[in-house]
Amino acid sequence: MQQTILVTGATGTVGREVVKLLAMLDDVRVRAGVHSLIKGENLRRLPDVEIVEMEFTDPDSLHAAFTHADKVFLITPFTDGQVEMAKKLVDEAKRTGVKHIVKLSAMGANAEPGIQLGRWHREIEDYIKDSGIAYTFLRPSSFMQNIENYNAHSIKQEGKLYMPAGDGKVPYIDARDIAMAAVETLTGEGHEGKAYDLTGPEAITANQIAETLSAVTGKPVTFVDVPEEAARQAMQQQQIPDWMTNALLELSGVQRAGHAGQPNNEVEKLTGCKPRTFEEYAQDYKECFV
Repeated sequence: MQQTILVTGATGTVGREVVKLLAMLDDVRVRAGVHSLIKGENLRRLPDVEIVEMEFTDPDSLHAAFTHADKVFLITPFTDGQVEMAKKLVDEAKRTGVKHIVKLSAMGANAEPGIQLGRWHREIEDYIKDSGIAYTFLRPSSFMQNIENYNAHSIKQEGKLYMPAGDGKVPYIDARDIAMAAVETLTGEGHEGKAYDLTGPEAITANQIAETLSAVTGKPVTFVDVPEEAARQAMQQQQIPDWMTNALLELSGVQRAGHAGQPNNEVEKLTGCKPRTFEEYAQDYKECFV
């Protein structure tokens, strides 16, 4: 029997990969929730994907998106209102009879007291638990794709990787591996009531990232360690709001101190496939850095 799975944030780094994989399954009808139908145009090329516009301030659009959805892969944007936004989505899921929510959370969401990013995710997790809907939480480490999203310009133009990272090691994970784990938890059995910490296969430093990009692209890439205050000033110049600046620098401080977590084998246990290394990611996304 075909089931309908709604993916919120379907045009984002992880959401679009989940939609791609779900669209390959015969027994799933994929509903891609997008903030803008224009941004969702690329998803229309996928087979049997229904695109629905979700405006968080418009209850009717949310109701239409959730109606007849059996399961939801819940992604909320990184905004200052993300907790209230997520609560609205959970309330609508409950109203419309959704049977299972798989939430994209973050590593460290269960840590006490944790950092602000983790506390936001933990508040949403707790709200989902209290809703009575079956749930699964995916808590990935930092995405490899963030290097492409936030550092590709300086790497291409200057051959420099600017990060306030020091020698801290991070078990970066490829968003495609997160998507594989998401599809398993959405369509497989026995994942209700569980939380999975997801990592890549190795913890690496920013300098190792630069060395790998140099080897893969054939052009020198140098890591430049940015002091926290200089990073704060740069963010302010880019008009990044204070709440976001503070949250990101707090995360960077944890990573710099070497507390970003250790690699585990949860991805392989869930999917049967070893997670991608950073070198494999760099090979696949090489064109973004040259």
